[in-house]
Amino acid sequence: MGTPPSLAAGELVILGRHPLASNVVLVGEVRRAGAPAVTVAYKPVDGERPLWDFPDGTLAAREVAAARISDLGGFDLVPETVWRDGPAGPGAVQRWIGEVTSLCPTPVAVTPPHAVPAGNLVVLEGEDEGGAPLHLSHPDDPRLRSMAVLDAVLNNSDRKGGHLLLHDGRLWGIDHGVGLSAEPKLRTVLWGWAGEPIPQEDLARLTRLAGALEREDVVAELGVLLTSLEVDALGARAESLLTAGTHPEPSGEWPAIPWPPL
Repeated sequence: MGTPPSLAAGELVILGRHPLASNVVLVGEVRRAGAPAVTVAYKPVDGERPLWDFPDGTLAAREVAAARISDLGGFDLVPETVWRDGPAGPGAVQRWIGEVTSLCPTPVAVTPPHAVPAGNLVVLEGEDEGGAPLHLSHPDDPRLRSMAVLDAVLNNSDRKGGHLLLHDGRLWGIDHGVGLSAEPKLRTVLWGWAGEPIPQEDLARLTRLAGALEREDVVAELGVLLTSLEVDALGARAESLLTAGTHPEPSGEWPAIPWPPL
């Protein structure tokens, strides 16, 4: 599957289990002789809980496919992710971002209206449990805008704020297991540019991705991870975004924002 040797090869050693994940996520290290250990998140297929809207046992493969699609388009927004075997069976192994002992900050904010950070785009107005108003917002940042375009291609149905990580000046997106469905399911907190023209840099990435998806080797590679219908739908979404030239808008036929949003 074109997996980088840094994660695909070597011994996968389990350090512990992530305490907040809904599915089994194991924190571990990939150890190779003569090389520094690489901290990873390991998501075995056997640890996936059933979902009503996605086939059983497919989430880990979708994680790997999302990272590959990000690379094919030159988005470079998903950490290195490979499919490999491990102590808990086959699954997705993703390079860990940041320190295991501390959380990376997310750019998405939930604040009272008067405390919305300057320059942020408000995407949701709501209330807390006591009825006080709250706004969900995110910065008008080109990195986030590229992520919004990638999410539209991935048909990401769970882009929470906590799945956006800032580390060493880079933006990363994680947790792509519930994406790449053939049916429209986009749910995201990044609606700040809905209906606006897609920047030229991201149109170029979409063009690069659309071209890659016409290659037989790429179709075959993704076909190991997704159904043929899902691979076809992926290409159709890339072409549709290029034709429209604008960020998608909520359809009204599906919840537009995941819950909880962070």
